[in-house]
Amino acid sequence: MQFETIAFVQSPFKQKFAIPRQPNLVSEARGSLRFTQGYCDDDLLRRLDEFSHLWLIFEFHATASQGWTPTVQPPRLGGKERVGVFASRSPFRPNSLGLSVVENLGSRWEDRQLFLDVGGIDLLDGTPILDIKPYVPYADALPHARGGYAQEQPARAHQVRFSEDAGRALLIEEERHPGLEALIRALLSQDPRPAWRVKEEDDKQYGMALYDLNIKWHIRGDVVTVGAIHRLEARSQPQP
Repeated sequence: MQFETIAFVQSPFKQKFAIPRQPNLVSEARGSLRFTQGYCDDDLLRRLDEFSHLWLIFEFHATASQGWTPTVQPPRLGGKERVGVFASRSPFRPNSLGLSVVENLGSRWEDRQLFLDVGGIDLLDGTPILDIKPYVPYADALPHARGGYAQEQPARAHQVRFSEDAGRALLIEEERHPGLEALIRALLSQDPRPAWRVKEEDDKQYGMALYDLNIKWHIRGDVVTVGAIHRLEARSQPQP
């Protein structure tokens, strides 16, 4: 089988750490699909604006070379219990394909380039998009479906605070990245730490890359404190 990349994701997420574990958990997470040459055509999107949400079929490009295993340890089960890979949404699959539902925020042209803006994304920057399909509520939303060990949406259980230094930096960076504060709060309120660390006393300082920024934070009980916000140097990424 051969697939063509029709678009690439432009996303605030520059590394896997801190990406929401499912789409639409963080509505504040917004991005764009930049269509590749040969697919910059308004006709491809004709009447797409009638649909509020879209299915994206994509490639887990960052993990595709790492292979797969028959069982995985999903975060919902604390990262300790194993389930079959087909009973999970792990990126480590026989074929590195993913499926994500996003909000349709409309298309636009910029510098002769076609973009489709989307909301509630859970996709790494640069993710190749293989196909787009409209979300059809009567067929795709099944109210009596069972969700197994992932029946309920996780709550935003943590308070998020900013240190004085982080608050000052936020005022500056918000001008370049509108909605940055809301995005940081939404991401950290869901505790993006590895599942096996969540219930432990944790003295570690974490860093997550959003846009061109390194957001440093730590957690005590149910309070997450952002200690610093720095601009990343070219090609550098913070360690989770």
